[in-house]
Amino acid sequence: MTLQSRVTPFADLVSDPARGILMGNRGGRIHDRSRQLGTRRWASKQWICCVLDFKGRQRKVWGDSYTELFFLDEVTAFAAGHRPCFECRRKDAQEFARLFPRAHRAPAMDEVLHRERLDGRAKRLHRQPIDTLTDGVMIAQSSNVFAVRGKHLLHWTPSGYDAVQPRPRGIDANVLTPPSIVAVLAQGYAPQWHPSAKAQPG
Repeated sequence: MTLQSRVTPFADLVSDPARGILMGNRGGRIHDRSRQLGTRRWASKQWICCVLDFKGRQRKVWGDSYTELFFLDEVTAFAAGHRPCFECRRKDAQEFARLFPRAHRAPAMDEVLHRERLDGRAKRLHRQPIDTLTDGVMIAQSSNVFAVRGKHLLHWTPSGYDAVQPRPRGIDANVLTPPSIVAVLAQGYAPQWHPSAKAQPG
């Protein structure tokens, strides 16, 4: 059974067999005993992004503990509104917190991000000039998602980036990545990209 455990840049949870490079959770357990989701999509405001392997720990996915979620890469996790975990990714989390505007402790960052990532239960979009966006920011064009990378936009799919196109200029974009994370990226935080991003020309 393919679990509804893959996170899209819209913060949706979908079933897909493709494997990403990071995992995480949303503050606890949101699945039932039959390993299905109900209406809940988070247990708390602590949405984190973790490594796949940490100290050799073995877990049954969607067992008795928290609901494991999986991301194509950190660019995807950021777009959905997750931040680095302070336990398994301490160095990255500390750097992220240092660059985060105004709030630098996990609970305060989680409060800010929860306001920025959601509009009720729906994904909140943020209009911003595309010329100002730094690498690693994700935007939505209709139902398609693109990651900004230099002068290009990389088309996102659950299994990787499959196409590249020139980044347009002089327009406003629907930004999926929360503004505080956009600010972190603009100050030099280097997110982890899926290997398919490097395979794109340009």
